[in-house]
Amino acid sequence: MGESKRRKEALGEKYGKEKNILPWIPITKTQAAFFMKWSTRISWIGIGLLAATWITIRIIGPGFGWWEVN
Repeated sequence: MGESKRRKEALGEKYGKEKNILPWIPITKTQAAFFMKWSTRISWIGIGLLAATWITIRIIGPGFGWWEVN
């Protein structure tokens, strides 16, 4: 009997199911990785928008006379 069959018999219904990160939190490791991937991507988009807004207000705006910068 192979290791896989022994593991399948030992785990029963839990065989092949992914484990949760913590026992009391119903989030699997794959779900956590997916969340981290998208939250990182969204954060970089936000940083880019913040930089673009800052450049517009601080540099481009005064060039068109929108705001007085002393």
